[in-house]
Amino acid sequence: MSDTETFEIISYTADVVAVTPDGEVLLIERGWEPYKGSYALPGGYVDRGETSRQAAARELAEETGVRVRPADLRQIGTFDRPDRDPRGRVVTVAYLAVVPVGTPAVAGDDARTARWWPLESLPTLAFDHAEILRAAVGVTS
Repeated sequence: MSDTETFEIISYTADVVAVTPDGEVLLIERGWEPYKGSYALPGGYVDRGETSRQAAARELAEETGVRVRPADLRQIGTFDRPDRDPRGRVVTVAYLAVVPVGTPAVAGDDARTARWWPLESLPTLAFDHAEILRAAVGVTS
């Protein structure tokens, strides 16, 4: 390693695609920048001592009130495009949660609202969340 080599600071996050068997997905309206007022998947930063799977379950509960066991989350993939987040380099591991129809969602933490959307009529999503959603369920919006 040379004395001039530099390293990029990378943040680590987890996102959740929570869906119902009848074809709805849970989205939050972001309460702050970036993308304040836009819809996104529930998710956030992985805390010290936590796995991304644990963080995904925690963030889902904090932002929407929906509780799932970390073991019930299925990993979708890792999303690490360098420009996916305007705050800097952020790598996320995304998970799929299938929850019962009629599961209540209540906004919390940094979510302004939390609501179920039909997969066939979604709003424009923040970040690369449309790509994550496509990877999870084959949605083309």
